[in-house]
Amino acid sequence: MKGNLLIVDDEKEIRDMLSRHFRLLGYDVLTAEHGLDALSILQKKRVDVVISDIIMPEMDGVDLLREIRKQYPMVRIIMITGYVTLENALACMRNQADTCIFKPLNDLGELEEAVQIAIAAQTRWTRKFRELKGMKPDTHGGQS
Repeated sequence: MKGNLLIVDDEKEIRDMLSRHFRLLGYDVLTAEHGLDALSILQKKRVDVVISDIIMPEMDGVDLLREIRKQYPMVRIIMITGYVTLENALACMRNQADTCIFKPLNDLGELEEAVQIAIAAQTRWTRKFRELKGMKPDTHGGQS
């Protein structure tokens, strides 16, 4: 298994298409209709990467991005949007999205690459944290 993805989009066709595509590539995929659904799933399941639309009812993607950054800092987040505006792009950047990809998603190569990069980044951080857990505590007060 390559990793656990959560696809968040209010358009069922997009959720289904992305879910099918990434399952065929070997990922475990969960889906949510909006940000509140996504947060509920994140409380119960381990997720490596969230792929989220920006414009959604209940809780939009930027608010979801902010909440994930606060509660689940290890989760990587890729934003997708059909509303290509400078404001949306800046909101993604300010809130530390891994990237923002514009719809329509005719060629999924850019999204596939973004997911691979996000998984690799998370794997590196996980390895670093495991290394830190295995190190002996500093008994010299930080002095070398």
